[in-house]
Amino acid sequence: MAGVFLGALDKLKQWIVWSWTYLWALWFLLVVFLVFILRGPLKIIENVTSAAMFVNTLTPKFYVALTGTSSLISGLILIFEWWYFRKYGTSFIEQVSLNHISPWIGGGDSSNENNNGNGNTASSQSVPECKVWRNPLNLFRGSEYNRFLWATTKEPLTYYDMNLSAQDHQTFFTCEADTGRPEYEIMRTAWRERNTQARIKAAHGAIEKNSDCATAYILLAEEESSTILESEKLFKQAHKVAEANYRKSLASQHQGVVQESVHRRDTNVLIYIRRRLAMCARKLGRLKEAVKIMRDLIKEFPLINVLNIHENLIEVLLEMQAYADVQAVLAKYDDISLPKSATICYTAALLKSRSVSEKFSPEVASKRGLSTAEMNAVEAIHRAVEFNPHVPKYLLEMKSLILPPEHILKRGDSEAIAYSFFHLQHWKRVEGALNLLHCTWEGTFRMIPYPLEKGHLFYPYPTCTESADRELLPAFHEVSVYPKKELPFFILFTAGLCSFTAVLALLTHQYPEPMGVVAKTVVSWVYFPFTYIVDKVEAVMPTNLLHQLSRI
Repeated sequence: MAGVFLGALDKLKQWIVWSWTYLWALWFLLVVFLVFILRGPLKIIENVTSAAMFVNTLTPKFYVALTGTSSLISGLILIFEWWYFRKYGTSFIEQVSLNHISPWIGGGDSSNENNNGNGNTASSQSVPECKVWRNPLNLFRGSEYNRFLWATTKEPLTYYDMNLSAQDHQTFFTCEADTGRPEYEIMRTAWRERNTQARIKAAHGAIEKNSDCATAYILLAEEESSTILESEKLFKQAHKVAEANYRKSLASQHQGVVQESVHRRDTNVLIYIRRRLAMCARKLGRLKEAVKIMRDLIKEFPLINVLNIHENLIEVLLEMQAYADVQAVLAKYDDISLPKSATICYTAALLKSRSVSEKFSPEVASKRGLSTAEMNAVEAIHRAVEFNPHVPKYLLEMKSLILPPEHILKRGDSEAIAYSFFHLQHWKRVEGALNLLHCTWEGTFRMIPYPLEKGHLFYPYPTCTESADRELLPAFHEVSVYPKKELPFFILFTAGLCSFTAVLALLTHQYPEPMGVVAKTVVSWVYFPFTYIVDKVEAVMPTNLLHQLSRI
């Protein structure tokens, strides 16, 4: 019985919702007709006349009080709306309307029931969280970051970023077997040290204890060296030690858990050193040597995709203008099973743009339409922009670049800076590529009107990127936010209402008599259409219609 009653109640509610959705105009006309028919018994005309007489007897002080009170109330609403928007990123009035009023008017319960019915499906589609990655192209602290600090007196790295690097070094460069070995215990402490000079001093102390401490050479090459040449020299010393340690631990890695951890640590140290040697060769112009080192690394250690060495390789190949080799690397790593990056997506867009950008003209394309190659290039650009929408402003030099951080957030402003810092020159080298990007990149946003709720080729854009990027990027940089937060309508409305009523209150206080005349004139103008309509209707319909209907 209860189920039948609930079912009938739901049907009644659905019918009411349907009627409000489609028949609101008819309902409105019926209400107007009933009010007109009942104007005699309800004494509407007499009440309106008495109200008009009351308004005419009001003094200017009343209007001052009325407009002042309205301005105060709308100002309080404005302050609360602004505070709510700054804290939660949305309008309070809009949230209340959508969550509590709209379900009764627009049928929100049915959508909720559908969502509840598909709850298992929605929960199974896990959206990736904001994970911070090591920047594969991070600069050298001593020879690059410190030079910027000396020249500008601005810290290029945040404490949060450097702390993440310290955690990385402790994870990759230490192991359980370091206990009891003074040089490694010194380095374990050095990685946690905040002060640069203290870290350098500790590294020298570790080398004094043991000249074969490869991690101490790494620290000196990263932070003490003032030039790339000095860093390369120290990395070569570290490479000799690391290679000997790696071969030694390789033979004994199966002798126990401790030996296996030692071999894993020695492997990490060797990979890191060889990668940094390749980056030194790249910065010094020895491109073929850099490519060889990176290819050998990928070949010898195929399970190190997490380090993203292929992104270093792509950048060097682009510098060599070896576009066929770049395409071969993309074919291997632009796979659905591997995590995407700005380097992968935008390099694919650059290669497709290269074939059409030189002769591309937006005027000609608008007349004849896009060719197949041009359509492929535009789709690749849209794909790249959807993945990271911050990159185009840096590539088009609409926003100034800064030194990239040591860690990046995929799809965030930090990744856009890291990519653009190294790849802007490659886009400039391809004639017309930036022009094609300029003409087409904003079209992505028309394809994805609500990027936080729905994606096209990727997951919806993560909402946590802004806060994470603010931790990674220095304070003097204005973090790029996507999508751009616009002020809600109700904040603008309350601001306008508050300003308008405040001006009315001020004018009424200063000029009471003229403002009284203006107020009466406005009321008469507003009231005139209604009186005109009522007069016309009364001329057609008898005034005693209700009395005649009761006699039938």
